[in-house]
Amino acid sequence: QHGKADHPADGLLLAAMGCAAVGYGYGARLSQHMRAEHVICWALLMALPLTLPAAIASRPQAAVHASAWWAFGYVAVFSMWLGFFAWYRGLALGGTVRVSQVQLVQPFLGMLFAVPLLGETLDAVTPGFAAAVIATVFIGKKMPVRTAA
Repeated sequence: QHGKADHPADGLLLAAMGCAAVGYGYGARLSQHMRAEHVICWALLMALPLTLPAAIASRPQAAVHASAWWAFGYVAVFSMWLGFFAWYRGLALGGTVRVSQVQLVQPFLGMLFAVPLLGETLDAVTPGFAAAVIATVFIGKKMPVRTAA
């Protein structure tokens, strides 16, 4: 923002978003045929051959404080692992197209919570853009969804 040049990590972030979208799509399809907890457990197990070497290669040289490990464990278990049980179950029950639109609001909620919790400030454009996205999600949820026969 504010006229700063693109950073090479922006491309990695874009690639990660694409990978996440593909993972969500396949996870949603699998949750129609498997239990939600099985879907996320198998996904994590199948990703381990890629993620474990990357984690080892990028480990910090300095010692990591115990509080950081506790925070990592909390995020891994509650936010990601158990959270996906509910997410994939919701996708299976409500339909992928309809339920997945709710996630479009998540970045704006994160920005909103960052104001009181982290002391962040919002620029003038963000609330308007958030309102437009929320309106689009609301309209999209009201539209009929047709499934292929």
